[in-house]
Amino acid sequence: MHLFNEWQKEGVYKAIFERRDIREFRADPLPEEKLQKIILAGHHAPSVGFMQPWNFIVVQSQERKERLATICQKEVKALAIHYEDERKTKFLSLKVEGIREAPVTICVTCDPTRGGGHVLGRNSIPETDILSVACCIQNMWLAAYAEGIAMGWVSFYKKHDVREILGIPPHIEPVALLSLGYTDHYPDAPLLEQAKWEKRLQVRDLIRHDNWNEVCRWQFED
Repeated sequence: MHLFNEWQKEGVYKAIFERRDIREFRADPLPEEKLQKIILAGHHAPSVGFMQPWNFIVVQSQERKERLATICQKEVKALAIHYEDERKTKFLSLKVEGIREAPVTICVTCDPTRGGGHVLGRNSIPETDILSVACCIQNMWLAAYAEGIAMGWVSFYKKHDVREILGIPPHIEPVALLSLGYTDHYPDAPLLEQAKWEKRLQVRDLIRHDNWNEVCRWQFED
């Protein structure tokens, strides 16, 4: 097993703890080799049964980015009816403009048919294909951070709208729209935490030992 030295370990944890979901981008183009590295990192994510259910649609056309931003903005307005007063205002202020501003948006998809009808692991838990794509996206986020590139995950949209704009077949799931670019505004804490949308939970309150009723006995440094 490969062992990291101290500065390598620090780099891994730095990327995990400092990765942010970004909404403001500069229009500067991204080097193609950096985009390739980020996608390659996603492709090397673990996948249940080695099914590799992902595809990557690299969107650089401003016309398509505008259309994607429009459907996302429409969904934000529709979802805002579930919130009132200050929370509603904060929800409406969540920017999907990043899709328009960022030079690149990548749609990461999931093919639930890849590998056929009997894929190891998915036979028991069908959702493992989507979970595998989530691992892929996390790899892309960490790689983007390592490359000095900001990334934002937009998840406010109707899937059929994204399928129509990007020509995605009906059986393919558009899991995420990832906007990538350089930014002048990289926050010290997650945006929703800064906006006081929610507080980070204490990890010790989420751990049980041996069964659900045995609370955590460990101490953590926050």
